[in-house]
Amino acid sequence: MRKWLLLLAAILLEVTATLSLRAALDHAAWFAVVAVGYIAAFVALSFLLRLGMGIGVAYGIWGASGVALTAVLATVIFGDPLTATTGLGIVLVIGGVLCVELGSQAAHAREEGATS
Repeated sequence: MRKWLLLLAAILLEVTATLSLRAALDHAAWFAVVAVGYIAAFVALSFLLRLGMGIGVAYGIWGASGVALTAVLATVIFGDPLTATTGLGIVLVIGGVLCVELGSQAAHAREEGATS
């Protein structure tokens, strides 16, 4: 459970930092949120990796979730377009992450079967 909470925190911190980067174009004070958000996101990821989550899985979920959430929130907050092509891209990124996760699980299952 702790791993998933750290991953969620890393995702939300990174999305906050990215959206703040966009806001900083108009108000430079947002750069402080950008710096703190990215640093905190990487700290959360490092703790997550220390708890044993694989880098491919953690980074894949973090990246895909960040892309999807940032695209949707940028539409809501900044009025960025969310086109069918953008939606397809989000689906492809999420599909890629699922492939990495399933491949990781299959590799772990083979390793456990070989050592038993």
